Amino acid sequence: MIDWISFVIVLVASLVGATVVVSAYALGIRLLTIGGRTPVVAPAEFTDAITVISPEEAARAAKRAAKAARKSPLTEGRKRAAVVGAWACFALSGIAVLYGIYLIVPALHGG
Repeated sequence: MIDWISFVIVLVASLVGATVVVSAYALGIRLLTIGGRTPVVAPAEFTDAITVISPEEAARAAKRAAKAARKSPLTEGRKRAAVVGAWACFALSGIAVLYGIYLIVPALHGG
């Protein structure tokens, strides 16, 4: 027999948890960009990679990020606040993931 109420509770908790993690991370990336610290990932070679950007493409992306940072209408204080907000969002995302792991791991050991 399936306990449907428990099933729905787990379903809703999973959806809310995933939404919190993804939204907090996406907002953190957006705030980093607003703060003038656009994350640019250096090219890397991976086995079975679908797409690998060239060093030239990475340099162009870094140049665009630097240009966007120079054109920002925000004051230095607002940029700093955006970066602090970004790290707060990343922390919230990480805490949500760790809390989810905390909830799962004791259940695996019968606790």
